[in-house]
Amino acid sequence: MLAHRVLLVSALLITLSAAAQEFWLQPVRFAVAPGSRVHLGRWVGQQFQGRRWAGNSQRLEELVHLQPGGTLRNLTVQARLADTLQTSVLLEQPGTHLLALRTNNAAIGMTGPQFTDYLREAGLADVLALRQRRHQTAAPARELYRRCAKTLILAGAAAPTDTTWRRHLGHPLEILLEQNPYTLRPGSALTVVVLAAGRPVAGQTLQAWLRPHAGGATQHFTLRTNNNGRTLLRLLQPADVLLSTVRMEPYPTPAEADWQSTWASLTFAFLGR
Repeated sequence: MLAHRVLLVSALLITLSAAAQEFWLQPVRFAVAPGSRVHLGRWVGQQFQGRRWAGNSQRLEELVHLQPGGTLRNLTVQARLADTLQTSVLLEQPGTHLLALRTNNAAIGMTGPQFTDYLREAGLADVLALRQRRHQTAAPARELYRRCAKTLILAGAAAPTDTTWRRHLGHPLEILLEQNPYTLRPGSALTVVVLAAGRPVAGQTLQAWLRPHAGGATQHFTLRTNNNGRTLLRLLQPADVLLSTVRMEPYPTPAEADWQSTWASLTFAFLGR
């Protein structure tokens, strides 16, 4: 009986930890030749390290491919054909390709102390403060969480006229760039914008991890957006980059859930050339 309880507690902790982790898209290489077929790995983890996401095709809300020049291909139906998600994409045109995946909601329930630990791990101090003001710290919580992940992949050379990389896709929470990272030089500052429901978010925490191509430790920076929803990330050396942010708000239908969280990420490589 004790062993059974330990297994249940361990399973719950793993579930809570998975809900609080970053989710991102990562190809084997961010820079490929035009005409290459690229597999989009779906990853969950922390500190830009993790494991393959176990979600199947039923969790997929949308998968789209925005090609250089602006042509949008909706790959959702194709990706759902099997139980295992099909996320291999052909990059025919030269330039910067934008691929984006959204999941539907998954539900999780926690005790008051568990939810408090989860909020602290996710850095959601505003929700912690709201629960304290409402005297709900000890109350159990029911959460719905969803994920919005984007990646930028370069096929061949980036064209100066290509603006695919900055397109807004209308995700409930979305990270945008104001410069194409594949055209920046070492030492450049990259402007990052966070949108919630299509509007810039002031004071939003953004996590950035840079994994150097030359090896060595992954760098981590915690950034915060200004009043215009923007922040700067300086790129000094070639690296794979993961940007991640999360928001949580009271769910509009209390009979179904207490909270809705949305996790957004963007990956790309800084080539520095």
